[in-house]
Order: sequence, then C-alpha cells, then structure tokens
Amino acid sequence: MAEPVESGLFREIDEELRQEKYAKLWKQYGKLIIAGALILVVGVAGFKGWETYDLQKRFQDGEKFAAALALADNGDSENALQALSKLAEDGGSGYALLARFRAAAILVRDGRLEEAASAYEALAGDSGIDAIYRDMAVVLAALNRLDTADPAELNARLAPLTADDNPWRHSAKELSAVIAQKAGDKATARELLQGLSSDATAPEGIRGRAAEMLAALDDQGQ
Repeated sequence: MAEPVESGLFREIDEELRQEKYAKLWKQYGKLIIAGALILVVGVAGFKGWETYDLQKRFQDGEKFAAALALADNGDSENALQALSKLAEDGGSGYALLARFRAAAILVRDGRLEEAASAYEALAGDSGIDAIYRDMAVVLAALNRLDTADPAELNARLAPLTADDNPWRHSAKELSAVIAQKAGDKATARELLQGLSSDATAPEGIRGRAAEMLAALDDQGQ
C-alpha cells in the first residue's frame, strides 16, 4: 500500500534543525571584531559564550523532544502531548516548531482528528513561521478534515498551494483530486490524477497513488 501523505514530511523540519544559521550573529558582532584587538577579544569571547549556550540549549531541547517521543511510543499520549506543549512554548524555534507538528501527529495517531486538524490550522495561521511549514500545515489540516469539512472550503484553502512554484503543489493537487472524487466530480478528479501520474517532478509515492486512483475510476466505468 502506498505510504500516507504525511510520511516523510517531518524530514523537512529535521533537515532545517541541522542547518546552522549564524549569518545574523556575524552581522551583529562583525564590526566589533574588526574594531581593534581589545574589542576582538571581547567580541570573540561573547560569541563563544553565546555559541556554547546555543549548543547546550539545542542539546537540552533535543533530549526533551526525544523523551516526549518515547512517552508517545509507549502509549502515554497525554504526558507526551504535555511535554511537547511545554517544548513548543520554551524550546528554540526549530524544536518548538517540530514539537507542534509532532503533537498534531500524535493526535492523528490516536484518532483525535478534529483536534489534530485544529492544531495544524493553528500552525497554518502562524505568521511567525516560514511559509513552507505553514503550507505543509494547510495540507495536513485538509487531510484530516476530508470527511468533515465542506469540499468547497477545503478546495479554497488548497488552491493557492497548487501553484507551479509551491513545494507542496503535488500533495495539494492529490488532496484536491480526492475531494473532487468524494464530491462526485469525477471529471475534475480524473484531470488532476492524470496530471499527477504523468508529472515527472511529482514524488514517486504521489504518482503511484494517482495511477491507482485512476485505475479505480476506470474500474468503476467513470
């Protein structure tokens, strides 16, 4: 069976956590470093102090995140969610974001789809995080509201993500096809699925699912 749409999405965030961005720090202290010998010593010392704190903070956040996942893996969802909520409030920006997404995923796993969708929608509406993650949250929220939300409303939310330059366009189109099929609009579903199945830029999993759904439509004589 093809993997779920959600599978592998967190690798995008994990990769973000591994990328260190010290450009802003350099801009802040660069002039001090070149101003003179004394300022150089003070500036480097200040940088090293900040760097040590930053590394320690991320290490601590990583331990807290791993502990929360262990709780979830052991079936203790409530304590896992509490730990992730705390990390989302107090952790560094990378782990705070990851904690919010992982908490929503735990809600999905436990069948609490309305709560999960609301959590994803909160992420989608958070202007403080990068657009790529807000758009991912839109996709995941729609995925978890397929059986409850108005199809027109879902399509309206997904439509901006289907643009050719959006990194989530394939997932958005796939969900739009599912929505169209559920609403009885087989023509639109077929058009979207045919486009995905022949799109060399689409992930293999999405192309495969599109082909499977097209075959199902053919079997139904639609």
